[in-house]
Amino acid sequence: MKNIFNKSVALVSGALLLASCSGFLDENPKSTLTFQDYYKTEAQVTANVTYLYRSGAPTKFASVNAYEPSFAANNSILTGYFTNSYEGQELTNKYARLLTRQEQTQTVSGTVDGIWDDCYRAINTANGAIKAIPSIVEKGNMSASAGANLDGQARFFRAFNYMMLVKAFGDVPLSEDFIVDLAQDTQLPRTAAAQIYALIESDLRTAADELPDARFADNGHRVTKWIAEMALTDILFYQGKYSEAAAEAKKIIGSGKFTLAANIDTEANSAYNQLRAIDDLPEAIYAYEYNSALSTNGYTPCHAFSGSATTTFSTWVIFERVFGPTNRYLNVYGTNDLRVQPNQFFHWTYARPDDPSKTWSAPEFSTGYMEGFTNIDFAGMGYQYPGCWYFYDEDGLLNTGRGTKDWNIYRYAETLLDAAEAIAQSAGVNAEAAGYLAQVQSRALGETVESLTAANQALSKEDFIKACWTERLREFPFESKIWDDCVRTGKFPEISTTNRGEVEYVDLVGATNGSGAVIKASDRYWPISLNEKQRNPKLTQNEGYKE
Repeated sequence: MKNIFNKSVALVSGALLLASCSGFLDENPKSTLTFQDYYKTEAQVTANVTYLYRSGAPTKFASVNAYEPSFAANNSILTGYFTNSYEGQELTNKYARLLTRQEQTQTVSGTVDGIWDDCYRAINTANGAIKAIPSIVEKGNMSASAGANLDGQARFFRAFNYMMLVKAFGDVPLSEDFIVDLAQDTQLPRTAAAQIYALIESDLRTAADELPDARFADNGHRVTKWIAEMALTDILFYQGKYSEAAAEAKKIIGSGKFTLAANIDTEANSAYNQLRAIDDLPEAIYAYEYNSALSTNGYTPCHAFSGSATTTFSTWVIFERVFGPTNRYLNVYGTNDLRVQPNQFFHWTYARPDDPSKTWSAPEFSTGYMEGFTNIDFAGMGYQYPGCWYFYDEDGLLNTGRGTKDWNIYRYAETLLDAAEAIAQSAGVNAEAAGYLAQVQSRALGETVESLTAANQALSKEDFIKACWTERLREFPFESKIWDDCVRTGKFPEISTTNRGEVEYVDLVGATNGSGAVIKASDRYWPISLNEKQRNPKLTQNEGYKE
């Protein structure tokens, strides 16, 4: 049994009541419960920290609905290499892909409102816990060790939510206080991103010191030292602090607690099918968890197919390919890369194993309709959009109608690629960096780590760094890393339309995305919601966006 779910009941009477009065910019608080009245016991703090696991930033990676992907996936759509087949209704996805958000601020505000409100609600709850814990420990109502553990969890989630906000919006208001008088105390101006980064780093370093030295799965699915270290690596890497990022990534590698999933075979038991189907693999560092009783993963299994799959399955009434790559994106893979073979990350045809007469095929070129979109015929298959096998859940689709697979947010492959690039960026190409890259390449290419390490080490620094960037494209098509990498490096991947495996990197601003739109400096961030600007006149709009 997953322990996070065991504690969710306490949240209903505790943290959810607090959440109703702790939203950063809620206009109508529903409770007058004060900070001093509520935060008195370990149980109360525990209930509120538990609330943080299923609110704010983590949900923006994992949560999908019938017609729209996660917010994090929307960032990948900005590249024009990913699409939502239902974008005619979900206009934020369309405006992201065509890079026209600047003139559509009112429409997009509906999406960014949810990011802003949910993340600040979580931050405020974390602020309350961080502020209260020392007093509760001092009064003898909580042990010092329990206090440190809960403080570490709260600091991790405060940092993780600020990380999402600063990446999405740039400068954002900074608050480390628990806000009670919302009408008076929430009129805060935007704070320079550098100060937000500093708080994130400080919180994550403290959390890494306070949290257990364990894997997520071995810690009751509570955050651990290594999750904090991975988030710290992430934010250092994003800022270009490569020497520091390398040091943090190497701590995770040196812990010995994580390994890449290995190919048992190159078919149903490949590493990629294990990542798709199995929770708590040693590769998983941090995941958003689901189960069949309390929290399913919604429509995620349906997104493995297109709308025509309604005739193939009876467990769901709606099937839409709300997030997936274009065929041009698939050209990032060489012909011998296991990840692009059928039924690894992607698929093109499907026959039910219990009834082969019920089949599905990916949409053909003649059915394409997306505005401004030009595709290519991947490997002569004649299909416009591949299905996303990574979302496939056999039991959920064939039997239960309930998806339960956890969503991996951080995994060890990212640690290795972070370390490889960060070492090269800060110290040059050496055997250590070359070996980390080779480990990720090896299971996809079927070549030995030793031979790949030697080949990698022979690359120039520039070519090695580009090889790391390309490997990230190949390894994380569904995990929303691509836009972070574009912003971090200032480069855009121009994937060849003719030669498989070839990518050139050009300056991000001025590049043409995969849907033919030219990337502007203002595209690096989402707009500040017009609703938030109305509630808080101290907020200023991001560059280029219509007021």
